[in-house]
Amino acid sequence: MKSTYRRTFAKPIYLALLLSSVLVATASATQPDPAKTHAYIDKAWSTLTRSQDECKSLTDPKIKTRPVLYVPAQFTTPPDLLQAQKRCNIDVHTLPRAIDQLGDVDATKLPVQGLLYLPRPYVVPGGFFNEMYGWDSYFILLGLVADHRIELAHDMVDNALFEVQYYGGVLNANRTYYLSRSQPPFLTRMMMSVLNDPAAFHNADEKRAWLEKAYPLAVRNHDIWTRPEHLAGNTGLARYYDFGSGPVLEAQTSEYYRGVIKWLLAHHADDPGYLIKAAEHPDDAEAERLKTESCDVQASKVCAGNWFGGYRLTADYYHGDRAMRESGFDVNFHFGPFAGSTHHYADVGLNSLLYRYEMDLHDLAQQLGKTADAEHWAQAAAARKEAMDKYLWRPESGMYRDYDVIAGKPSDSPYLTTFYPLWAGAASPQQAASVRGQLSIFELSGGLTMDNRASGAQWDYPFGWAPTNWLAVDGLDKYGFHDDAHRIAGKFNATIDRSLAADGTIREKYNMASGNADVKVIAGYSTNVIGFGWTNGVYLMMDEILSGAKTKAAAAAEPAKTP
Repeated sequence: MKSTYRRTFAKPIYLALLLSSVLVATASATQPDPAKTHAYIDKAWSTLTRSQDECKSLTDPKIKTRPVLYVPAQFTTPPDLLQAQKRCNIDVHTLPRAIDQLGDVDATKLPVQGLLYLPRPYVVPGGFFNEMYGWDSYFILLGLVADHRIELAHDMVDNALFEVQYYGGVLNANRTYYLSRSQPPFLTRMMMSVLNDPAAFHNADEKRAWLEKAYPLAVRNHDIWTRPEHLAGNTGLARYYDFGSGPVLEAQTSEYYRGVIKWLLAHHADDPGYLIKAAEHPDDAEAERLKTESCDVQASKVCAGNWFGGYRLTADYYHGDRAMRESGFDVNFHFGPFAGSTHHYADVGLNSLLYRYEMDLHDLAQQLGKTADAEHWAQAAAARKEAMDKYLWRPESGMYRDYDVIAGKPSDSPYLTTFYPLWAGAASPQQAASVRGQLSIFELSGGLTMDNRASGAQWDYPFGWAPTNWLAVDGLDKYGFHDDAHRIAGKFNATIDRSLAADGTIREKYNMASGNADVKVIAGYSTNVIGFGWTNGVYLMMDEILSGAKTKAAAAAEPAKTP
């Protein structure tokens, strides 16, 4: 009996113990673990680094043609690039002319689209974003500096300055089809991150020599935003604007634009006037008219295919579509359906960034002993802040709102960029406290979402993004709302940790309502891209908030108060 007892019960007990150990191991494998997130990020910097003497850096997953690399017209092709031409089976072309400012080269006239040469290594976002992006690079750089990879961070700033010198400004990304637009201006912040790192330069003389070359390029990049095309009416503020026209060149088919037309036809009441009646196959006379009223159907197969149900899209919509892409918020419904009215707005986010840019230029000019320049930038920043207070600050709602210069009124809905003035230092203490009081509009279990309206677009509710979460958290922290900053940083990083535990990846965007990477959109990239450069960088910066390191560093940097 004793023997039978053992045989009868030993096996179930063994199986139970085995099952228990398996469950513990499984739970451990899927348990969120910040150490694993850090390990992923540490490895990802190398995975995402590109150099133009490497073949993998030269392909464009968005365009299925033979790789082409363009070098500036006034630039001697480096020998290592000529070697890569043979080794990687690519074509190397020279741009048709020297570029002074964005729009000088019409990319539609180039024989083929291609990559634009950059001299130094850089970190890409990930997935099919296989080039150096404008505003992504700032958040990537923050992570590189936090991770003590200052040489690579320095390389990225040098590449951005190279773009200004040879391509007319910091570009949306280093592809020819982006030669007509920039992205949110973070260049001086990138410069400051490098200048403030003790390991970035060997000595003070080297640091000053670098700044003397970089400063005029930073000024030149600022000039983009004061060109007439970038002015938001007579407000004294800026808007996003692309110097091209018609459908964007990176669109290889008409699928997206036809989707816009279909949506507008199904939601007639929500069409701001983006639709125009037109034939699917216009004759020569109508085609000529459409060049100004819509786009050139004879020059662009994508334009020709942008038709559905008797309608095409207006030229003004295409300007808004391009401006949306310069803003980085592609796609949202905050600036009209599919953001087709982006260029109508004096944008809170953009003008906050420019205020910070102008204050940075003031500080850089002072470092160089350029007293008159410093005074000019101080006055420019003060004028911008005054205009922001006049047109963008809404005391009745306790927040900043984008201003529609065409309609002559503020946006009727909140957007997370209301926190940008705090990050930029453009808000008064009273304004900052009022904005902080609106956190409940945006704060969800996983972090901060873009707004409170579920449009299905990826830059609207319930989706959240690393850059906007960081700018809001950093802004709150700067104005002394440390508890709020700490809480939101914890939520955001917990979302990243959970998602990494679930599938082993870090993503481009997140669902802040569910606190994971479950993102299904009707407008925007349906793929939640793996990588991901700016999420990696922001995660490390949120860590500094959570550890208190950033607050302590800021306190240490403040001048001592006299009793």
